[in-house]
Amino acid sequence: MRLFFAIFAALCLAGPTLAQAPTTGVPQKPPQHQPGVTDPSHTSTPEAKSTPSHSADKIDPEKDAAIRHLMDITETSKLGDNIATYLKGQVHDGVGRAIGPDKVDAFMGTFNRKFSATSPTTAVTDAMVPIYAKAFSMEDIQGLIQFYESPLGQRVVKALPEVVQQSQMAGVQIEQASALKVLREMTDEYPELKQVLPPENDQGAPQAAPAPAPGQAPKPTPTAPPK
Repeated sequence: MRLFFAIFAALCLAGPTLAQAPTTGVPQKPPQHQPGVTDPSHTSTPEAKSTPSHSADKIDPEKDAAIRHLMDITETSKLGDNIATYLKGQVHDGVGRAIGPDKVDAFMGTFNRKFSATSPTTAVTDAMVPIYAKAFSMEDIQGLIQFYESPLGQRVVKALPEVVQQSQMAGVQIEQASALKVLREMTDEYPELKQVLPPENDQGAPQAAPAPAPGQAPKPTPTAPPK
């Protein structure tokens, strides 16, 4: 059971947040409905069931190639590799505790072969292309390529993941301190809180946002060039 939860946690941490800069560890507001995206609250209606998926839309080959070029220069095309590497590491650690280090290498050899055959990392890029195509016009894609091929654009690609990670850490520390302050103020009404709160001089260790891939977090999906 512990192994299941370890792998499930890895899947959750490396899931939908990966296409955007990681926001794990920071409470999320309910997502707003976006144009062209099916509202989950209406999935039971016949109209929603008949709505074609992104992958069903035929993309002009020239636009497809431009999107893949954009994903290459922004390093978003590495997302599948990063996710796979991260998940394999999580499975290795979880299985190693379950079956022992003497068996884990043989297990991982088989797992990695089957996993790569079942879910090639290029499938992630293939799945993202129609999403880009629906969100951006060909003119948008060309403008983004022009920006991200510039010296400033390449600097953004290299620097933004670290900027986002540090910003998240700062935000977590601020919100964590505020939450602890409020909880301590409520201990008179709820004395049982004292059993779970850290001492007054211990604000609690800041929670780092886990990286979806060891050594390198996925790059943020480009949205629009800075003004």
